[in-house]
Amino acid sequence: MSFESINDILCLLQLETKLQEQPFQRLLKCWSEVVGTTVAAHARPLSLQRDVLRVATSSAAWAQNLTFERQRLLVKLNAVLPTPLVDIRFSTAGWHSVKQVDQPPKLSVPLQHPSYLGKEFSIENDVKSTASDAKTAFADLTVAIQRRLQGLPLCPNCEYPTPPGELQRWGVCCLCAAKKFSQKE
Repeated sequence: MSFESINDILCLLQLETKLQEQPFQRLLKCWSEVVGTTVAAHARPLSLQRDVLRVATSSAAWAQNLTFERQRLLVKLNAVLPTPLVDIRFSTAGWHSVKQVDQPPKLSVPLQHPSYLGKEFSIENDVKSTASDAKTAFADLTVAIQRRLQGLPLCPNCEYPTPPGELQRWGVCCLCAAKKFSQKE
C-alpha cells in the first residue's frame, strides 16, 4: 500500500468528519441562545448521533428537570437547526470530562512564563521548510532550534542554554530545578 492511498483515505475520513461535525457545530453556536444562559451553565451538548442529541448535565436534578422539558427544547432547537433532532438524552455522564465550549481555558500569559523567549524565537518563524521528506524537515528543525539557542545564558548545573527567566526564577534551567525539587521530597 502506498503513502498516496493512505493520504487519500485520510482526506476522505477528514472530509466525512467535517460533514458529520457541521450540524453539531451549528448546535453548539446556538445552544445558549436557545436554552437560555441558566440552563447552558448546567447543561452542555456532548454529541449528536443519528439525530439524537446527548447532553451532559451538572447534576442528576438538572438531568431530570431537563428531561421533563425535552419536548419544548426539541421544538426550539429544531426551529434553528437545518436537520431536525429526533430526541435529546440528558445525563451527568461526561460533565466533568467536557471542556467549556464557549470559554477557552485560561492560560498563563506567555510573557510572564520564565521560559518565554519572545516572538522572534517562535518555531513558526524559524522553520519555513518546504521539505519533501521527513529527514530534511527534521534537519531544518534541528538547525532552527540550534539558531534559537545561540546567545542564551548557560545553566550553571548542566551548561545547557537556558532562557534568562528560568535562571532568574530558579537559578538553574527548568530540568535541573525539577530534579532539585523532586530530591527535596
